[in-house]
Amino acid sequence: MKKMYKVLATASILALAAMPVAANAQQLPAQAVQKGNANKQTDVKNVPATWGQITDFVHDKSDKFITVTGRGLAPTDQDEIILAITPKTKFIDAKGKTVPLQKIIDGHKTVKAFYSPNITKSLPARGTALTLVVQDQSFSAIDGKVTEVRDGGILVKGTDLYDKHDEEIVLHFADQATIIDQNRKAISAGDIKEGMSVRAFYGPAVAMSLPPQSTTNYVIVNTAIEDGNPGEANELTAGTAGVITDQKDGQITVIGQPLEKGGVNYVVLSVDDKTQIVDEDGNKLTKDALKTSGHVEATYGAVMTLMYPAHTHADKIVVKKAESVKVEGTVMPSERTSKDQVYVNVGSDDSTANDVILNISKDTTIIPALGGDTALRAGTKIVAFHSMIMTKSLPGITNAEVIIVTNEDNAVKPR
Repeated sequence: MKKMYKVLATASILALAAMPVAANAQQLPAQAVQKGNANKQTDVKNVPATWGQITDFVHDKSDKFITVTGRGLAPTDQDEIILAITPKTKFIDAKGKTVPLQKIIDGHKTVKAFYSPNITKSLPARGTALTLVVQDQSFSAIDGKVTEVRDGGILVKGTDLYDKHDEEIVLHFADQATIIDQNRKAISAGDIKEGMSVRAFYGPAVAMSLPPQSTTNYVIVNTAIEDGNPGEANELTAGTAGVITDQKDGQITVIGQPLEKGGVNYVVLSVDDKTQIVDEDGNKLTKDALKTSGHVEATYGAVMTLMYPAHTHADKIVVKKAESVKVEGTVMPSERTSKDQVYVNVGSDDSTANDVILNISKDTTIIPALGGDTALRAGTKIVAFHSMIMTKSLPGITNAEVIIVTNEDNAVKPR
């Protein structure tokens, strides 16, 4: 079934491609921009949000829930989330005027849905809606594969994110287009290759051509390319080598470094009977060998959810002999630390007997809080996984392997 577009019949393709970003419905102050300082962070957001459309509404005897699908307002926010509606939830337009929820749903309005930072780790995540702001303009989105790379744009074939119809469209990159990979790191348009999976947001203007053409201001790219040769098994090249930081409900969370040929640094993996689990010598193991703080090398196919963290199925897991030590605490100011070290008050208590100093290096993976950054300022609460090798000094000094920021409410504000 062909999709019906809102079109600009008289607009030339060149004019469409050159459309000012300020007039584009996808525009927001981006945290990752392809030009200039690609990793520059904007102000830290305290309230996470998802920018998209309401794709499901459930009203049972006592509760109301909506599903918002689109993209996170910040790279660490959810691309899709189920939100509970409470009497305190507000539905407003850009001028602050109340808008009925049913009108938003029936009109397929684009919204910025702000929600409490306390969300579940389920897929999709669940939380509580605070405020939904209806946008003056809407946008469309496509999940698909890049079938051709053109000068200043890409041809994408896939499925409309909202009506699920098959779609093929030429997307021209806006001057300040935000392009990020599966790790939510900024990349350039030149990094996009044929065969890569993308979620691209475009519109509201779509040129009447075959195929249709529009301007995109925001693209999420899975830079791993799936082997599409018929009759051949997909080569397990994508993967993550790191630490198991969580496990429950048939899933493990692995944080570390992507493998040389592709992968992500933060992934939730489903483990089932089809998952091959072995030790470093190739001996078969059971799921019981997958323990929190254990080191693994997990490989998986190129197909994964374009959300953060990525979710996919584990094809093979190699359990390493190495293990990490898990600590929880608060980053504290200290005269004993150098530039690349942080002092951690383990347990966030009055005792210093079990405190540690963590060495931060290029091999340390830091996962920021929702809407936050990777700066480890005093007052930041963290969960850290560090090497078992530690100095005998007090406090002990060791290498940090993974640091997860859990709360920044009391962190020292940057000057």
